[in-house]
Amino acid sequence: MISMLVVVPFLLSVCLTRIFISPASPLRVMDHPNARSLHSIPRPRAGGVAILVAFFVGMGLLALLLESTISPFILLSVLIIAAISFLDDCYALGAGLRFFIHFCAAALLVMSGFELVILELPGFSWQWPEFIALLVSSFFIVWLINLYNFMDGMDGFAAGMAIVGFSCFALLGWQAQHYAFMSANLIVVGAVAGFLWFNFPPAKIFMGDTGSSTLGLLVAAYSLWASVERVFPIWVALLVFSPFIVDASATLTRRLLNGERVWEAHRSHFYQRLVQLGWGHKKTVLYAYLLMSLCGLSSWFAMQVDIVFQWVIIVIWIAIYCVIMVGVTRLER
Repeated sequence: MISMLVVVPFLLSVCLTRIFISPASPLRVMDHPNARSLHSIPRPRAGGVAILVAFFVGMGLLALLLESTISPFILLSVLIIAAISFLDDCYALGAGLRFFIHFCAAALLVMSGFELVILELPGFSWQWPEFIALLVSSFFIVWLINLYNFMDGMDGFAAGMAIVGFSCFALLGWQAQHYAFMSANLIVVGAVAGFLWFNFPPAKIFMGDTGSSTLGLLVAAYSLWASVERVFPIWVALLVFSPFIVDASATLTRRLLNGERVWEAHRSHFYQRLVQLGWGHKKTVLYAYLLMSLCGLSSWFAMQVDIVFQWVIIVIWIAIYCVIMVGVTRLER
């Protein structure tokens, strides 16, 4: 029965994505190249709708087959983010309105119990005041919603990273014998894999903000869910998705220090710079998959070892990211 939670969303996502590629599609929303784009030809970007529909069908199957459900507040927040993101795909809404809705969805999750009450690192935990926990949790959710959107700028990138990341979450859920958490992650894997069939370089369709922002919300919500129910600590979730988190955070910091307008479109993420250096979409995305897979394996291994080895893993990854960032800069020079 577990296999159906992957297979059914996958097949539905494949069918819907194929329909949305067609010029006769009822959802003919096009992505026209801008200053942030690495593509030069307009492409449809309704793929996120296919992912979303497959996700909710999978959740229905979870309730029917395994008599297990996830929090309705997660599902409601997904709908809120998907709705505002789809409107943004269609009509290019203002940043202020988008951020307001993002914070509303974050507040809904946090007030329903998905908050980072305890800051955990290997061998260290600190329970901060309730007010601080609410603020940190809300900003964490909003940051990941937008971070995932920032990083969706290369064929097959955001979808492939989601498959690797949520597969790792599912593995950790199985290891902790939390089968509802494991199943919820497998549903996301199936839904995104069907879309990736058409999004792998050269992409025929994009997921748009509807897909990327919703996936960012799910990363945040599932990370907090895992922390609250002791599936794994928050630092493990950050390690799993660290390729996205490090690139987006380092790029934003660099642009702020350079006095650039961080809200404007750009092509200065490390993965974008590699594509522009001649690596191309396919080579860059395959190396990204490898990097993400190693992060996932490291996170799983970290849950098997003692505190000293956990810190060794963290320090090694910090060193790896420093080498990568310096290496890309040197290649440009």
